[in-house]
Amino acid sequence: MAEAIAQGARDEDVAGVELRFLHAGDAGPDDLLWADALLIGSPENFGYLSGMVKDFLDRTFYEVEGKLSPLPYAAFISAGNDGTGAIRALERIANGYPFVKVQDPLISRGEITQEDLDACRELGLTLAAGLEVGLY
Repeated sequence: MAEAIAQGARDEDVAGVELRFLHAGDAGPDDLLWADALLIGSPENFGYLSGMVKDFLDRTFYEVEGKLSPLPYAAFISAGNDGTGAIRALERIANGYPFVKVQDPLISRGEITQEDLDACRELGLTLAAGLEVGLY
């Protein structure tokens, strides 16, 4: 899913948008301060975010507190259940950052299908195009 989102964000129709494609364990406060928008993805684990995504959010919160302008974000979840617990947790955490949700979350339930991957590419392209034209 993340790779499909990155493909969409790198679409040839969008110019002038730089992408950092990082795993949660490799991302840090400097990446958030650099970013103009954020796409957060996670598998659903026990009805919640993955441990590494939660760790990223825990590690960076105080480091960027008071330094971060409202950051447009969207989320994508690969869910074995329904994904709503992971989304609820992320949205609650995002309110404190400040992250501003600009797209509805994308939730893939069960096996990831071509339709899911197409939706991921569209999500990446939409966020990148919105940045390019100054929408966010």
